[in-house]
Amino acid sequence: MLKILKSSVSAAILSGVLMGCALAAEVKSIAILTPEEGTDYGWNQQGIDAAKAAGKAAGVEVVVAQGLGYGDVRPTLRELASDGASLLIAHASGYNTSAPEIAKELKVPVAIVDTPTGLEKGLVADYTLSGHQGAYLAGRLAAKMSRSKSVGIVVSGEPPSWNSQSAAFAQGVKAEKPDVKITYAVIGPAAYSDAAGGKRVTESVIAAGADIIFGQGNGSSFGMLQAVETTKAADGGKVYFIDVIGDKSPIDKGFLLSSVVWNIEPVYAAMIADLKADTFGTKHYTIGLQDDSVKLLKTAAIPDNVWAEIQALREDVISGKIKVDPVYDAAAVRALMTSVAQ
Repeated sequence: MLKILKSSVSAAILSGVLMGCALAAEVKSIAILTPEEGTDYGWNQQGIDAAKAAGKAAGVEVVVAQGLGYGDVRPTLRELASDGASLLIAHASGYNTSAPEIAKELKVPVAIVDTPTGLEKGLVADYTLSGHQGAYLAGRLAAKMSRSKSVGIVVSGEPPSWNSQSAAFAQGVKAEKPDVKITYAVIGPAAYSDAAGGKRVTESVIAAGADIIFGQGNGSSFGMLQAVETTKAADGGKVYFIDVIGDKSPIDKGFLLSSVVWNIEPVYAAMIADLKADTFGTKHYTIGLQDDSVKLLKTAAIPDNVWAEIQALREDVISGKIKVDPVYDAAAVRALMTSVAQ
């Protein structure tokens, strides 16, 4: 069901004269479109919360259109544009074709994901974000804590963001303990909201020996978490879950080991600033460990000595002593895995 909510945060819109007498662009409002409800402690919720925070800080109105699904969102894009949105944030890879079309049709700037080559000054910006630095640390953590020397990666698809994190996690596992087995499983080509599939595939990965699951899935991650909660490891002990993007601590029953948490607010804040400066669509946006826009979640399940080791590794990544390059290609990701489950 379509839900569009407006958040009036301030009547003050920054406009003024730049040095040299050029006027800054007026940004009246921004809108974010998400395929699922903003209650997933993940991609959708983090996106909505970040847009609201960035809008509040900039003094602009924020419009939220959530629960749109993964189909054609052109009518919603047109509606939001006609309502006066200065920026349409198309927060799903499934929207990266329709949103640029609407941008060109109506001359309204859009932000899309998973299309690094799609930049168009004044109209289209891409924010293909990657939490690969945090995922690398998650891999080191998983290898340190796995009792069975077997971990799993379960993904709801293979978009660039998921691929880069899967690859980095695998690299972290192998850097920590080369003999740890990695089972890689894909629920489906775009199974982002498939909770039942997430549960089924995660159960199969646990059956293959994994006692720690690194899950990337939006709504399907709830099925992954359910599988972890209800399925024993091969030694009869607990299976742990490492999540991505958000923090599921409020609903955790003792099975959440960590999460690669993203803070997208600085990205949206930069987009608003670029709109005002007439530089929108000329640059890529990134997140990383250095400014805590990517960070690893500390839970009670992680011993203090292990966490201290992870924090030392974090400093090594930030300093460049450990280099973690993103790998976006699905075939390259699969080549890093010990075994592939479908």
